[in-house]
Amino acid sequence: MRIVLSNIGTMGDINPLIALALELKRRGHQPVLAAPPVYQPKIQPLGLEFAPVRPDIDPSNTALAAMIYDVRKGTERGLREFLFPVLTDTYNDLLAAATQPARADLLLLGELNYAGPIVAAVTGIPWASYLLAPISFFSAYDPPVLPMYPRLARADRTVPGMGYVIKRLARFISRKWPQPIYDLRHSLGLSRGPNPLFDGKHSPNLVLALFSSLLGQPQPDWPANTLVTGFCYYDADKGNPRLPDHLEQFLQAGPPPIVFTLGSAAVMAAGHFYEYGARAIQRMGLRAVLLIGPDERNRPKHPLPDTICVAEYAPYSALFARAAAVVHQGGVGTTAQCLRAGKPMLIMPYSHDQPDNARRMIRLKVAKVLRKPKFTPRRVEAALRELLDNPIYLHRAQQAARRMAKEDGVTTACNALEDLVRRHTPSA
Repeated sequence: MRIVLSNIGTMGDINPLIALALELKRRGHQPVLAAPPVYQPKIQPLGLEFAPVRPDIDPSNTALAAMIYDVRKGTERGLREFLFPVLTDTYNDLLAAATQPARADLLLLGELNYAGPIVAAVTGIPWASYLLAPISFFSAYDPPVLPMYPRLARADRTVPGMGYVIKRLARFISRKWPQPIYDLRHSLGLSRGPNPLFDGKHSPNLVLALFSSLLGQPQPDWPANTLVTGFCYYDADKGNPRLPDHLEQFLQAGPPPIVFTLGSAAVMAAGHFYEYGARAIQRMGLRAVLLIGPDERNRPKHPLPDTICVAEYAPYSALFARAAAVVHQGGVGTTAQCLRAGKPMLIMPYSHDQPDNARRMIRLKVAKVLRKPKFTPRRVEAALRELLDNPIYLHRAQQAARRMAKEDGVTTACNALEDLVRRHTPSA
């Protein structure tokens, strides 16, 4: 099979596709990763075919990161100012990937590639969709935390029907956003179709929920053809799963540290996260690892003791298992790796799915949460002391890790994709 796997977003959006592509290749198929050009140097060394899809992402554009992660307007501006202005380019790039040099047998599309369902409609190529976090289903039965209205999620516990209110509110707020998608469909002779931000992003053939059942269970208003697979892990650097040498030496030299990380995108809008985290750790007399990303401005300004190690990047799968706890932004990929390692978390959510993921970790009793305005050295210290001193957090985290060890997201998802192609292949 020739399968085009495509999405637009952060490394957290692309890594699950890499995991699936590597397994599909191992099974003898021809996966093609269609993603922004910035990811080509990370993907091609793996021996995977790569097709560039616009818009590209500038990893040094901290202004873009700050815009997209704004709690009030981040989602809207990310769509209307970053993705939708180049929607036709995205469509043309993905169409080429799907048809040249050979026609694809299947498309696997992430929800941020809004041109994907249009390419599928024009070419007739069967497609599956995938989602990385429960918030993407916007269920009235399991209502999400809307970043700009977090108190509505609390009201759901006491006000009957609040889940339907949240769902309708989200559709009302975003009602004008997808007009560029409707315009492109009209220019290609297609009908308007269902709302692409909600129903239209789900494939009629197969919807893969690439997360653990610990995060979310199927709800009555999820698409009937949804399969919860478990997480699909990949975090090697160009295929290298090892820790940097200086970080490995640091880990061997003392007790497990507290790890501070903001994933691959929020790290570009870190603010005082690392500075305040380092100050809290020094007050506590503990060891820490700061994964500051490529921007040296994230390095704390005050002198650091040798009990704090700074690194640009490290594979979470190799690092988190050797940590005492992890402080992070609540992205679903980072959260998944924490759960997999069985480690307590302190979450400082930004926007998008992160506040909702954070609430789900609170439900599991594996995390504490500090909103950005309250992320100060004193409060970080208090939260970490609670995480480390109360054994319930570690116990529940280890329970979650044992449950998730029974899931195999990559195998389950690839089996479903193979079955989908077989069902759409005419008999000889």
